[in-house]
Amino acid sequence: MRPRYTNDELKGRLVLIVGIALALSFVGTLFSLIYGLLFVSQPLDISPNDENAWSVVTPMILFLTGTLSGVLASNGLKDKKPDA
Repeated sequence: MRPRYTNDELKGRLVLIVGIALALSFVGTLFSLIYGLLFVSQPLDISPNDENAWSVVTPMILFLTGTLSGVLASNGLKDKKPDA
């Protein structure tokens, strides 16, 4: 049988999985938004789609930045090693 993971190893894996999931969701949303803005026919003047797209991107970037920084900051909280 495999030995059990320690708390530090579990926290490290959790931070990695959450970071990858957030980054993939951000990249997927951003690429689909850019595709819609570049390759979908729109009128020559500023379209409402462009304004709505950028109004969606701004809070999403702020949320993902805050979440990723919180996850990385909490990674510094390690368990105290018992004095032996």
